[in-house]
Parts: sequence; structure tokens; C-alpha cells
Amino acid sequence: MEDYSTDENEVLLADMPVSPSGQYFNSSVLSISILAVLESEVPLDNIPSMTLLQDVFLPINPRFSSIMVGDKKGFKKWKRVEVKLEDHIKFPSVPAGMSPGFYDDYFNDYLSKISLDQFPQNRPLWEVHVLKYPTSNAAGHIIFKLHHALGDGYSLMGALLSCLQRADNPSLPLTFPSRESSSRRDGKRSKAIFRYVGRVFSGVANTISDIGYALMKSSFLTDGQTPIRSGKDGVEFWPSAITTLTFSLDHIKQIKAKLGVVSIFS
Repeated sequence: MEDYSTDENEVLLADMPVSPSGQYFNSSVLSISILAVLESEVPLDNIPSMTLLQDVFLPINPRFSSIMVGDKKGFKKWKRVEVKLEDHIKFPSVPAGMSPGFYDDYFNDYLSKISLDQFPQNRPLWEVHVLKYPTSNAAGHIIFKLHHALGDGYSLMGALLSCLQRADNPSLPLTFPSRESSSRRDGKRSKAIFRYVGRVFSGVANTISDIGYALMKSSFLTDGQTPIRSGKDGVEFWPSAITTLTFSLDHIKQIKAKLGVVSIFS
């Protein structure tokens, strides 16, 4: 596969350094990606994939058209390149006429497989996988695999949601249903200033606490064993399995309110 052109005289995303977290997420010892799955109620046979990626997805963020390059001192920056869409979109071939259970298993196995695949460093760090076969949950699936170096989960989910349009009126911004009454929303607005002040003090306290804990973790504390962290060497090379949990928007809002955080579903 040919490398993308990265002429040093090209002035695109000039002097935009890769953040420390971005470099850490895309290093020789660690590579983390985010998988976002869109389920479709209708078959995806005639989806204009290339057009949507070119006209809708790529313009969202210049990093979707960029790669990491390093200078002689080892500092990494984002460099704009020509994107070959055919290298980024995948259409897996699946046997036709099989049972929904077969396709469910294939879908989970496919997610597990691509979650372990590494991104080539000579092209932008994202892929789109279009699965046209039906499962028990949907008529088709679109899987976005985005490297964590491109952004955090909040910003990347916001970017993906910005690609969507309302079915009833595409000219209106995408919204999510809410069961809150207008009077309840008005009451919340009147208390917003008090919550804001409380969040400022809470944020300062949490920041000081997090910095202190991070210093202790980097010096002498170690993570203990949990059902999530086994503590065994080489666990990052073990096969992975996908487990699905479904939360309604109302449940996500309840979690948000309980934790006192901000979500993209506000």
C-alpha cells in the first residue's frame, strides 16, 4: 500500500502539535481506539458511503484528514494528507441466508477482531465498517473505529452525531426526546447560577485531589486486582470479547444527574 504524500512545504495544519495524551494513546506501548456502532432500521444496500464520508465526515475535523509526523527532536504534529477513502471503508463479506443467531455471533466476533487491529501510521487514524447483513437488533450496522488520539470520547461522539439528520425535518438540528415538562426546565434554569458556583468550587477541589492522587500513583501506589484489571503480564495481547449493555436516554440522564457531569445528551 502506498504512503500518503506529506510534502514538508505543505502548509496545512501548520504547527498544530499532537497533545501529550494523543501521543500517549498512539505510542509503541499503547494504542487505544473508540468503536461507535450505528444501527439501522432499514437495509444499507444503497447507502452513498463515499459521498457521505467525503462531504460530511471529513469536514468535521481536520484530524480526520491528517497523520502524525515527528521532527528530528521527536515532537509530533498533525500533518494534512490526501485521504484515499477506499482504504478507510470496509465491507466485510458474510454468507447469505444464515440465521439471526449466526449473524449476531459474527457481529460480536467482528467487533472483537477489529478492536485488536492496529492502525497503519501512514494514513489517518480512522475506519468505517459497513455491515449490511441483519442481526436480531438491526437491519444493518455502521461501525466507526476512531483512534483515541483524534480526540476524547465526548468530542468524537459529538462529531459523529453532527453527521446525522432528523428524519422528519433534516434542516433542523438533531435533538433527543425528553420527558421533562417546561415548568421543570424553567425551575432548573433559575437554580443554574447556584449550581455553577458549586461546580466551580467542586472542580477546583477535584483538580487538586486528582493531581495529588496522580503524583502518588506515579511514585509508589499501584493498581490492585479487580474484575476488570487482572494484573497479569501480557493481558493486552489476550483475545477480547464484546459485551453489550443497553441504556435508555432516560437512564443516561439519570446517571448524568447522579454523577453531576455533563453529557452530549443534555
